[in-house]
Amino acid sequence: MSCSKLLFLIFIHLFLCKPIFAEKILSLSEVPKSFLSFAKKDEVFDWMVGIRRKIHENPELGYEEFETSKLVRQELDKMGIPYKYPFAITGVVGYIGTGEPPFVAIRADMDALPLQEMVEWDHKSKNHGKMHACGHDAHVAMLLGAAKILQQHSHLLKGTVVLVFQPAEEGGGGAKKMIEDGALENVEAIFGIHSSTFLPPGEVSTRSGPLLAGSGFFEAVISGRGGHAAIPQHSIDPILAASNVIVSLQHLVSREADPLDSQVLTVGKFQGGDAFNVIPDFVTIGGTFRAFSSESLLHLKQRIKQVILGQAAVLRCNATVNFEAENKIFFPPTVNNNDLHKLFKTVAGEMLGAAGVKEMQPLMGSEDFSFYQEIIPGYFFFVGMKDETLEQPTFHHSPHFTINEGGLAVGAALHASLVVRYISDGRTVIDHRLHDEL
Repeated sequence: MSCSKLLFLIFIHLFLCKPIFAEKILSLSEVPKSFLSFAKKDEVFDWMVGIRRKIHENPELGYEEFETSKLVRQELDKMGIPYKYPFAITGVVGYIGTGEPPFVAIRADMDALPLQEMVEWDHKSKNHGKMHACGHDAHVAMLLGAAKILQQHSHLLKGTVVLVFQPAEEGGGGAKKMIEDGALENVEAIFGIHSSTFLPPGEVSTRSGPLLAGSGFFEAVISGRGGHAAIPQHSIDPILAASNVIVSLQHLVSREADPLDSQVLTVGKFQGGDAFNVIPDFVTIGGTFRAFSSESLLHLKQRIKQVILGQAAVLRCNATVNFEAENKIFFPPTVNNNDLHKLFKTVAGEMLGAAGVKEMQPLMGSEDFSFYQEIIPGYFFFVGMKDETLEQPTFHHSPHFTINEGGLAVGAALHASLVVRYISDGRTVIDHRLHDEL
């Protein structure tokens, strides 16, 4: 056989056999399960667990996440993922893909809570009075996990994924500051994730439309005239006035709100007096109010002020009301875009099966992810991380809060799968302002 004929046969053989040796081309419906398998690999999963535990040991409060931010940047550097820093003091924004439209974002919050951890384990918080009691350490680990998945499968991206690592979700409105600093430049849709201690790993829950309530805070100082408790006629009692105020505030929801328009008003702060036999000069009260529509939230705000001023005056006291509590801002309702809901159900169903995708009822908790949804279509969901070794699941914001780290793989893979599908569909979602509110 001649040399030229042999070379020709080798060329034909290699050409025909190329698909056998090339990387398997995934269909879109195969991506979610493939990504989940990748995230469950020991080297990937153990890496995510290690990141989560490192962050858990070193919790930082809002706008103080300097070490957490540094860790994020170090991991992005290792993966060769470009990023911009800082946004909103400690925020980081990374980029994977072509650098061209469409741009779609996935977000994690990084801050901890001012709580002393009561869980005894090897990775307990080392920072006294600070704890990751809401799962934000897991959120960061899952977003970095999604980044690793996407970087390893960048050939699937015909657009750009924006990785948003955000500070100060816990009342500080870090999302709002990220937007003001330009973190959403060119982004047309965004996905966010939250851990759930009531769902086992392998399950997710969410809904279209209103998911979490908008929230506001208030603080009021009710001033009277102090004096001896034995001769109250010479005083003006602010404690009595504050008590009347609190009782009257409870009527705003029970007597004035539409029963089908869910609202909450809770007074959680009452401070006044230092001695059992002295009527103080003033009392300070404070609380939170929540609703699923901006209209209801604003109405509650107006009525809270009217009730406090009016009821204080009835008992001869003066009052001032402040809705700009320290480090607290108003959060809009978290409302999921319906087109993104359809996409989520498809992708999550392909990954976990229909039984693993739960429809949930709206919750009165709030999330500053809602600020992103005011600007662009957004979608927020919960991933199961129930610690099944406990008789009862632990609540978020509890010093006994724990999670099942087995859910990290699902969260990372679902994040990555959603943006791949969004980009591949090349769809333009409906105007986010058309969403419904309860």
